[in-house]
Amino acid sequence: MAETSIAEVPTASTVGDEPLRLAVISASVRDQRMGRALAEWAAFRAAAAGAEVDLIDCAECALPDDGGLRPGGSTGSPVAERLDAADAFVFVTPEYNHSYPASLKRLIDWHYREWMFKPATVLSYGVHGGLLATEHLRGVLAELHIVTTRRVVGLSRPWSDLSPAGYTPPADVTEAFGSAVHELTWWAGLLRTARRERPYAR
Repeated sequence: MAETSIAEVPTASTVGDEPLRLAVISASVRDQRMGRALAEWAAFRAAAAGAEVDLIDCAECALPDDGGLRPGGSTGSPVAERLDAADAFVFVTPEYNHSYPASLKRLIDWHYREWMFKPATVLSYGVHGGLLATEHLRGVLAELHIVTTRRVVGLSRPWSDLSPAGYTPPADVTEAFGSAVHELTWWAGLLRTARRERPYAR
């Protein structure tokens, strides 16, 4: 049998008839936050690319008390099944003090197997694009066996593009996020097939 090169592996859009499921995770829980509007825009763009999208808002996730946290994941999370059903993740996060918010760390730490062997991209935001939050996330996500895509997007001062109608970014931002989602779905299709047909043996 001839070897199959990476270039010949079917892309996400051609792996069966089942749509890819993307979870868009809104990290900020602050009052008067803009993260929800950015997450809604990201979910809309991902759905337009053909994915089945679930928007998970950390502000709406009533996680149990952290005293119940256990190594390797915990039980009783109200969003565990939604994370488990996802084939890939889009983290929408601000940068707080050169990192990402505690609300997102709690969501990450309350789960383990739900994240494993899936890809993620990051849509960060802040005065300088929030990219330090992204870089801190990369190390944490690697520990959970998450493949973080090379293409991520940092939004510099996105509040300038917010209105009562939502987030309306410049064309180059939409194009950059489209490229990130394209890479994300490629990995999502590849890893979904691998999880089902060649589960990782420890």
